[in-house]
Amino acid sequence: MSTEIEKAKVLIIGSGPAGYTAAIYASRAGLNPILYTGGQPGGQLTITTDVENYPGYPDGIMGPEMMEDFRKQAERFGTSVRYGVVTQVDFSARPYTITVDDQKEILAETVVISTGASAKWLGIESEERLNGKGVSACAVCDGFFFRGQDVAIVGAGDTACEEASYLANICSKVYMLVRRDEMRASQIMQKRVMNNPKIEILWNTETDEILGEEEVNGVRVLNNQTGEKKELKVSGFFVAIGHEPNTAIFKDMIDMDENGYIKTIPGSTKTNVEGVFACGDAQDHIYRQAVTAAGTGCMAALDAERYLAAQELV
Repeated sequence: MSTEIEKAKVLIIGSGPAGYTAAIYASRAGLNPILYTGGQPGGQLTITTDVENYPGYPDGIMGPEMMEDFRKQAERFGTSVRYGVVTQVDFSARPYTITVDDQKEILAETVVISTGASAKWLGIESEERLNGKGVSACAVCDGFFFRGQDVAIVGAGDTACEEASYLANICSKVYMLVRRDEMRASQIMQKRVMNNPKIEILWNTETDEILGEEEVNGVRVLNNQTGEKKELKVSGFFVAIGHEPNTAIFKDMIDMDENGYIKTIPGSTKTNVEGVFACGDAQDHIYRQAVTAAGTGCMAALDAERYLAAQELV
């Protein structure tokens, strides 16, 4: 462990729209925030190609380019953006002790958690190879690109049903691939997809391979009861088997729900730990959009500023 200990009024853990927006607001408030990017600088948008639903980009923008713009704006106002991974936190006493890369310690008066969440994937080679080329984990983000076309979606929960219904509004046909002979979604959501003539549910069906070289042009599926394989001609393949918040290092330090999402006080980004705030997908399992993440990042910075003012630390 390094003996070098640094102090910070605001330490932001994680980048992406939430972290960078928090940094912009905290910087403009004169709080000199330090932001550690985490293992995936820029977050999930760095593996997204076209972003067309973020306000201010009428012609769309590439995800990595957008996150680079966010970073530059945060740095312009004085944020110290650093590449590193927070490996340990201690919220037992203020100032809080944050350990980076198992060696550097920072004492932080306030902490903004913006570590995001990661989509769960099937784990097949073609899924990774065609990610962003027809394979997506967000129908609301990318469904627009497949309007009027046939698509497939994997999943059996409420999110999968919601996304299948969303896709059915803009696509010609939606194949819903369900691994078992029943869904785990609520009854009302099941009825919604079952009663939609544009959604065809394939029970006991698993993904064998996503087809295509430069982009998705089909999917080969396997009936796990009969062993039969068949190919579906689709141009989009959506994975809706859940997300996992990147919050493991905060376990036993902060209140979370059963899935690991950080609990915040309604109407704020405050956690159960005084001076610790959470924003973005690390605490949002409902919307999971770049624009909503940015909004909560703004909230977190304002909450931190007001907290510090009340503590007479600004």
